[in-house]
Amino acid sequence: MLFFLEQDKETPSLMALNPPSPSPSVFKEKESASQLPSMMKAVPYSSAVQQADSRAPAHDNPHPAPTRVCSFSSSVTTSSEDTVVNEDDDDNCLMNPHTPPTSEQVFTTPHTEFGHCANEAYRCVSKHDYTKPFQECAIEKPPLYVCFATCVSILTLYLLGRLRDFFGKRFAKSRFTHLMPHNGYAQLNSDLESFYLRRVKRRMDDCYGQPITGVPGRTVLILDRYSPDYNHTQIYTGGMTRALNISSYNYLAFSQGRGSWADAVAESIRRYGVSSCGTRLDSGSNDLHVCAEALIAYFLGTEDALVCSMGFATNSTFIPGLAGKGSLIISDELNHTSMRVGIQQSGAAVRIFKHNNMASLESLLREVISQGQPKTHRAWKKILVIVEGLYSMEGTLVNLPRIVELKQKYKFYLYVDEAHSIGSLGSRGRGVTDYFNTPPGSIDVLMGTFSKGFGAAGGYISGPKSLIDALRLRSHSGPYAEAITPSVIAQVVVSMASIMGVTPAPRPTKSTLFPSLDSSIVAPKESAEEFPGMAPASMLPMWMNLRPSLADGSEARMRMRRLAFNCRYLHMGLKKLGFIVCGHVSSPIVPLLIFSPGKLCLFVRMMRARPIPIAVVVVAHPATSFTTGRARLCPSASHTKEDIDIVLRACDEVGGILDMKHGSCERWGIDEVCERAVELVHSV
Repeated sequence: MLFFLEQDKETPSLMALNPPSPSPSVFKEKESASQLPSMMKAVPYSSAVQQADSRAPAHDNPHPAPTRVCSFSSSVTTSSEDTVVNEDDDDNCLMNPHTPPTSEQVFTTPHTEFGHCANEAYRCVSKHDYTKPFQECAIEKPPLYVCFATCVSILTLYLLGRLRDFFGKRFAKSRFTHLMPHNGYAQLNSDLESFYLRRVKRRMDDCYGQPITGVPGRTVLILDRYSPDYNHTQIYTGGMTRALNISSYNYLAFSQGRGSWADAVAESIRRYGVSSCGTRLDSGSNDLHVCAEALIAYFLGTEDALVCSMGFATNSTFIPGLAGKGSLIISDELNHTSMRVGIQQSGAAVRIFKHNNMASLESLLREVISQGQPKTHRAWKKILVIVEGLYSMEGTLVNLPRIVELKQKYKFYLYVDEAHSIGSLGSRGRGVTDYFNTPPGSIDVLMGTFSKGFGAAGGYISGPKSLIDALRLRSHSGPYAEAITPSVIAQVVVSMASIMGVTPAPRPTKSTLFPSLDSSIVAPKESAEEFPGMAPASMLPMWMNLRPSLADGSEARMRMRRLAFNCRYLHMGLKKLGFIVCGHVSSPIVPLLIFSPGKLCLFVRMMRARPIPIAVVVVAHPATSFTTGRARLCPSASHTKEDIDIVLRACDEVGGILDMKHGSCERWGIDEVCERAVELVHSV
């Protein structure tokens, strides 16, 4: 959050801002003298943030305390009690802004969590340009030698692995006991089922599931570890490495350790505890759940909504309540596993169409409508088409306008999963419907999650009130799943309210000072609205106070515009550097195709070993095919333009070493890409 404040003339001392750590191992002796210039240079910035903390309203920071915004350090730390780390670089851009804010421009969030960027040129609006045709995002094929080398490497790995298993079971039986019958028991895991885990993934275990600590914001603290036995076990050294975070789903950076979001979560724990201790149909519902569901329905422009404590369970438990025997579900071939599980549990017939291919979908619709059910050829009870708004592994955007046209023509029900698009797409953050300016009433069921755009956890289903009422009872999560915790739902309410903005509360009257019991519960809307404006203050709990920039929506609008710029810049920058990048240009998921499984782990290790470490995530089988391994880069609103420059320069260098540049796009040099970033973003 941005505050424009004047810096006081008196500057707090360096010792007051950063008291010395009791552990002498935190600082290196040889750097004690060389760090002083850098530390003194960072004092004005730290002082300014201290001043902002002291001037913040009482409700924003009820327990003020000295905040270590600048730790005068670099990437590596040996202390687990705080974030004070060793200074290897006098100008550490991970801790201090590239261009320090002036005394009139001070951000109240640490630069490590949310990057300081006041340049309005680095902003963009996320919306579809109807003057241009919809962008079909087909994966570009690499040269034949890349495909051949990838297939040969996989085949070699498989043959050598099977050969080691064959001899190991005969000459080293003690190490393969769990794969062979013993003491009258059958093997718990067959060698074929566990082959990928043992022979492929274990070689890259240091690249997966890397534990972190602290807030997953602009940067992240990675716990250092090593393996003495080829990743069978991991030993933690006690040290930490601060890295630029390009791997988290914290798209709008609402998951912060301070600010109105954190204040609301802390207050909800004080008022409600840490758990509801019950299911929604029993005693687990509270007024926060009711408030959140009404707010979600208002936010999306639907009649009613229902929340669930887990995003995966939202699909897997609600889809069986939408269709059953005698119904037909038509699914995109690349839909998420949670939807596939829900479809299988529903008992409905299933047909698959090619990924985001509207011609394939229409051809399939004509076939299934004309032929009817198998054997009897009776008409289907209902046809439900299930798609994702933004596909999590490909970064492709659904062709929503065309699907809505087909829906009006063939009269099927439409289910859209907006797990990654809600909050991150559209000028108002309403997802794909907002991005394409499509009325939300044209979609029957809207599903989404809170773990991406809202910095929380769980998911929701939104649609007609009659459908939501039926799902409350018919879905498995209602009677069996634990209700979403109050602290998490408070984070959802604050994040969603800050995106919409909140209208000022009316002047208190007798009815507002002494409300009746019935008026304290927010009732769902009687009819759906199309993209409503700011939320009435009455829809929020009375104890929930938002800062002015959150209440008027300006903070969230700034974050959405920064996210849109970063997504486009990273996507187009990688393409101009010669990489094969799939997905939509406005997607917050930027898949960088690597192909060869052997290069995946090398890419992660080389990015993490750079002078400015970068935390990336790679995706391989079973999330993708064996031959389409990729790095999934996730920019957020917390990143600055300089951060994206760092990522592009690192990818340019590492990609050249690993022979990853196989794209057919016109190539630019890295310096030209960085200099023409604004032009590059607005050219698409």
